[in-house]
Amino acid sequence: MKKMILLNLLILVMLIGVGCSAPPQVDLTQQLDSQKQEIGNLKTENQQLGTEVAALKAAASDAQTPSSAASPPTLLMTSLAVAQLLADGDMAGLAPYVHPTLGVRFTPYSMIDTTNDLVFTTAQIPNILTDPTVYTWGSFDGSGDPIALTPAAYFTQFVTDQDFVNPHMIGNNTAIGTGNSINNLVTAYPTASFVEFHFTGFDPQYGGIDWASLRLVFENVGGNWLLIGIVHDGWTI
Repeated sequence: MKKMILLNLLILVMLIGVGCSAPPQVDLTQQLDSQKQEIGNLKTENQQLGTEVAALKAAASDAQTPSSAASPPTLLMTSLAVAQLLADGDMAGLAPYVHPTLGVRFTPYSMIDTTNDLVFTTAQIPNILTDPTVYTWGSFDGSGDPIALTPAAYFTQFVTDQDFVNPHMIGNNTAIGTGNSINNLVTAYPTASFVEFHFTGFDPQYGGIDWASLRLVFENVGGNWLLIGIVHDGWTI
């Protein structure tokens, strides 16, 4: 009987010891190594992201800042850009091309009248096509009647009357169209250069007398070509 009691007590003590024993310890070395590896992966990812951000910033800066090594636009390139702006009626886009002090002179026929031909300033150009004022731009060939038109009407008849963006010929500082009117461009603009957009004719029955030209006249200022004259030309009586 005593042996049975002692055995039961021994078993009870063993069970209590097992229940009160501490749980198995976690392997701290393995946990530390895992955390170190995770930190290393995060550092690598952060470096990659930093490289990508730097590349994007550099690309954005290059896109916004003109290259100092880039050559300024040539006379022909500038003329083509201006011809397109005129065709599109984009006067706000045209304004930066106009000479800031000389403005741009409009001449309906080849003979340039430096006293009476109308000159518009850079400030006037953006809204020129919505200006309701009727100006006298010169005299019509043949009749001699005043060319009394709004700027929009003048453009239709003496600037964009043909598709000068796509002409038959282009003269780079070379006159092409010739008629019975004097072409005094060289003497009227002695320090300027020009590009002529020329159509040789439209209807074969006229043998070429229905030719048309638009001459864009520029002054070179610090390597930039600035518009100072728009000369329309064609066969005159």
